[in-house]
Amino acid sequence: MAVANIIRKDDSPRQFSFEVLPPLKGTGTDKLFADIEKLCELSPAFINITTHHSEFVYKEVGGGRYERQQLRRRPGTVAVAAAIKQHFGVTVQPHVICSGVTIEDIEYELLDLQFLGIRDLLLLRGDKAKDDSVFKPTPGGHAHTTDLIRQVQRFNDGFFADGSPIKNPGPRFDIGVACYPEKHEEAPNLEMDMQHLKEKQDLGAQYAVTQLFYDNAKYFDFVEKARQMGITIPIIPGIKPLAKLSQLTVVPRTFHCDIPEPLAREIVKCKTDEDARRLGIEWTTQQCRELYEHGIHNIHFYTVSAVDSVVEIVKKLRT
Repeated sequence: MAVANIIRKDDSPRQFSFEVLPPLKGTGTDKLFADIEKLCELSPAFINITTHHSEFVYKEVGGGRYERQQLRRRPGTVAVAAAIKQHFGVTVQPHVICSGVTIEDIEYELLDLQFLGIRDLLLLRGDKAKDDSVFKPTPGGHAHTTDLIRQVQRFNDGFFADGSPIKNPGPRFDIGVACYPEKHEEAPNLEMDMQHLKEKQDLGAQYAVTQLFYDNAKYFDFVEKARQMGITIPIIPGIKPLAKLSQLTVVPRTFHCDIPEPLAREIVKCKTDEDARRLGIEWTTQQCRELYEHGIHNIHFYTVSAVDSVVEIVKKLRT
């Protein structure tokens, strides 16, 4: 069943979905598949697969000079999604991003996904390069998620990006997008950021998954404002349990979200990473229960470095 249909079912039970990260090239799929094996025991509604097409590194080219080059460290998300679908029989949702690719590259991704029978996409702009102050699109690529949505919708309507018709159009892709309860790091304010979400909806996005957050009040406030603005698509909360002491500072810096004062106060009392992991499980379990109390029945977990914690949390929620 398509993700959009799964999350819109009013009579569906409480459901979970998970995000996983493709392995670094050369490391194989053993660790990834072992993690997914654990997650599949929880009967996920779907698994989405993140992607990082490339990143910039500086390589010495002689004479004391360095050249900025693009380096790809992980295999393609399309291949990983196909492997997960075939091996585990679960609905998969690969990320398709603007970063590091051209419009033509994206077109071939869509063709490959269509051949594989994968129709659920999460469309994202992707991260800016670490050394860039703003996102710089690849020459011949897209600058914004809205441009990417337009391309996918044009493909859905039976046309390639250059306007030529597709002789045998396949099934349409369903489109999910990201949203940010504490605003995107580059947005001047939350209201303007939410206008972008409204535009994504108007272009055909069928649901949104939030950036991770630890304060449910911010999620509830975000959803309320979204509804007032005419954003009607489902907004799935994205959750990631804390798993290490270092995440007290790393998570806010990396994901641009706040650690609530009560949680921060408890983290500083932890002596070991295991103490922090147990606290993360306890906090996230209560966070999910509060979401349930507010009528939320779809929760999305970011599992990187936290698979075992997520498994424990879901089992607690089902008891």
